Amino acid sequence: MYRAKKFSRLKEIIKSYQSCLIAFSAGADSTFLLKSVALVLPKDNILAVTAVSQTYPEKELKEARALAKSIGVRHKIIKTGELKDKRFSVNSQRRCYFCKNALFSQLQKLARQEKLKFVLDASNISDKSDFRPGSAVLKKLKIKSPLQEAGLAKEDVRVLSKQLKLPTWNKPSSACLASRIPYNTHLTASLLGRIDKAEDYLKKFLRSGQLRLRHHGDLCRIEISENNFSDFLAQRKAIVDGLKKLGYNYITLDLEGYRMGSFNRNKDK
Repeated sequence: MYRAKKFSRLKEIIKSYQSCLIAFSAGADSTFLLKSVALVLPKDNILAVTAVSQTYPEKELKEARALAKSIGVRHKIIKTGELKDKRFSVNSQRRCYFCKNALFSQLQKLARQEKLKFVLDASNISDKSDFRPGSAVLKKLKIKSPLQEAGLAKEDVRVLSKQLKLPTWNKPSSACLASRIPYNTHLTASLLGRIDKAEDYLKKFLRSGQLRLRHHGDLCRIEISENNFSDFLAQRKAIVDGLKKLGYNYITLDLEGYRMGSFNRNKDK
């Protein structure tokens, strides 16, 4: 199916909802979904909701506010407390399930209060290639994933976002900060905060592309797009100095480059 047909299909799906609440992270996928919904449904029938917690980078909230305002939809901020749930903080392979269950249960309650018929998630079909236990929550709670239903992959989202002149069309993929930490390593606010600060620091040395800092105790493993290797290494002294101030004694560059969910490769070992 060509992209134009997929986009038409997406709008038909959205129109059938009549009203909805969108889980809005300000990433490329959720911004494209929010814009698509705004093109189809009356603005009074739409609510974008951004969850704020210690597991997500702080700067994402500012971007979410600006994007929702530019699209012209109602926007609410809610707080979630994943770290208070021991099932999440012990960081087992089911961590994502417990997080998504709490979040989308809260979103469903809010949707009922706002008299909105459906809660929407912005997963696309490319997400199916990674280990995502949270996807079981979407099925259990009957959350709608219209991008997947319309057959849209990540590249489709980026191309269509560019056509819609969305500033997020080439925004690097983001993820929960807990994804930087090996399974069964206990999650704390201070550890998540250190990773957030470290990644913010590293972004100063990148022109563009993906970045993940994977935490291994006092060692960090940096994943970046391969086309950034030479420029990154040319600035290695400043990078090492900055990360050592944040508590990392050993700093490594992963020669395989960035890949989605790299800790999931050995998840069963």
